[in-house]
Amino acid sequence: MHIQGPISVKVNGQQTTLDIAPDAPLLNVLRNDLCLNGPKFGCGLGECGACTVLVDGVAARSCVIPLAGVSGRSVVTLDGLEQNGKLDPVQQAFIDEQGAQCGYCMNGMIMTLKALLLRSPHPTEQEIRSELDFNLCRCGTHVEIMRSALRAVELSAKGDQ
Repeated sequence: MHIQGPISVKVNGQQTTLDIAPDAPLLNVLRNDLCLNGPKFGCGLGECGACTVLVDGVAARSCVIPLAGVSGRSVVTLDGLEQNGKLDPVQQAFIDEQGAQCGYCMNGMIMTLKALLLRSPHPTEQEIRSELDFNLCRCGTHVEIMRSALRAVELSAKGDQ
């Protein structure tokens, strides 16, 4: 894909045109140019999950995606999950169940779980574990994270009714 000139992308529901190098990492653009601090820089290799965003509803590691890779697409960050002053059920679940210790991995955990719920509204515990398997938490809050994930499924199901 070869894109020159301004790049248009929808970020958190807002159409944005950016005159930035097309090979700039999406993570850097989100944090440095758009001041969205939900996604975090972790490994820079797409392996830890801290930088996860949704691209057209699918979890993606923004540290390894060039800006040109999201041209004409929709990107949602942790900052964009809240709607009309109301937290997304996944965000609320992590608060309810105290799913964070240092909080660095929370962006990746929440965004990955949100993507799972978008494609499979009623996942099993094993499906959740498999999905979150490649999101690293160095604090060891895995029990709280799983409780939060199961609560998110519950809260999301209530919202479907």
